[in-house]
Amino acid sequence: MTNESTIRVAVVGVGAFGKNHARVYHELAQQGTGVELVAVVDADSEAARSVAGQFGCQALADVDQLIERVDAVSVAVPTVHHLAVARNLMTAGIDVLIEKPLASSLAEADELIRVAQAGQRVAQVGHLERFNPAVRATAPLITQPMFFEVHRLSVFTPRSLDVDVVLDLMIHDIDVVLSFVKSPIKDIRAVGLPVVTGKVDIANVRMEFESGCVANLTASRISTERVRKLRFFQPREYISVDYGRQDVLQFRVTADEKFSLDRLLEMAGSSSASPIPGVAVNKPVVHAQEPLHAELSSFLDAVRRRSRPVVSLEDGRAALAAGLSILSAIHDHSRRAGISSL
Repeated sequence: MTNESTIRVAVVGVGAFGKNHARVYHELAQQGTGVELVAVVDADSEAARSVAGQFGCQALADVDQLIERVDAVSVAVPTVHHLAVARNLMTAGIDVLIEKPLASSLAEADELIRVAQAGQRVAQVGHLERFNPAVRATAPLITQPMFFEVHRLSVFTPRSLDVDVVLDLMIHDIDVVLSFVKSPIKDIRAVGLPVVTGKVDIANVRMEFESGCVANLTASRISTERVRKLRFFQPREYISVDYGRQDVLQFRVTADEKFSLDRLLEMAGSSSASPIPGVAVNKPVVHAQEPLHAELSSFLDAVRRRSRPVVSLEDGRAALAAGLSILSAIHDHSRRAGISSL
C-alpha cells in the first residue's frame, strides 16, 4: 500500500460499537480522507443489511469473504471471538483494530501479539478514552502522579453483558492510568458485586504502583447517573479531567506564595469569588473531537504509514492483565466475606 492509495476497510460485528465504527468510516470517506468502507460482516444478516444500507456498503455473513477485498478491519464482535476473528484476518494480511478488552485471557492476548508480529500487521486496541481530547490535553501535564481518584458510572443497558464491569467500563480508566503512571503494579485490593446480572456490576479498586502512586477506581453499570471523571495529584499540582465534558482543570501551587490558613479562613467568610491564595488555576486548551473519529483516524494513519499504533496490542494486554488481576482480587474478597454469588 502506498501513502496515496485508498485504504479499504470493513467492520466485523455491527452491534452498538460496530455500527458506530461503520458510521465513522463512512463519514471519513465522505470527508475525502482516503478511506473506503467496503463491507460490514455479522452473523445476523438482517442487522448487517440494515447497517450496510445506512452507510452504503456491502453486507456479508462471513469474515472469509473480506480476504483480498480489504486492507484493514475493525473487530467489534463479542470478546470471546476476538482471537478467532482477528487471527484469521491478520493471517490473511489484513490490519486490525480490536475492540476492548483485547481478549478473554492473557494466553489469547499473547497469541494475537504473536500473530501480529509474525505477519508484521498493524494491530490496535480500541481503548477509546486514550483519544479523548481531554486525556490528550492532560498527557503533557504529567510529571509524577501519586494519587488518582477515578469514577465511571453508567446507567444500565443490555450491552456488553458478556463481560463484567471491570472489563466493560473500568478497563478504559485502567488503560489511561497505566499510560499516565508508567510503573508496574505492586498491589491490588478490590471489592465488587453482581447486582442485576450474573457478573460483577459494581467494583471499587485500589492499585498501588512500584513508583509509590496509588489509584482508586470505581466503576458501576447500574448507576442512576452518568459520571466519567478522573482526578489526580502530583507534587504541587491537582488535575481534574471530565471525560464527558472534554474538560481539564489544573491547580498548581505557585512558587512565590504559600498556602495561608488565615487567608483561607478569611475567604471562607467572604462572598467574593477570589481564587485560592497561592494556587494558579489553568484550563488547558482542549480541541473538541469525537474520540471515535480520532481513534479510527489514528488507526488509519498507522496503517498508511506502517507505524506502531497509539494503543498497541501490548498496551491492551497490560490493561487486560490488570483487569483480570482485579477480578481475581474481587473473587478473593468475596470468598473472605462469605459471598457465594461470585
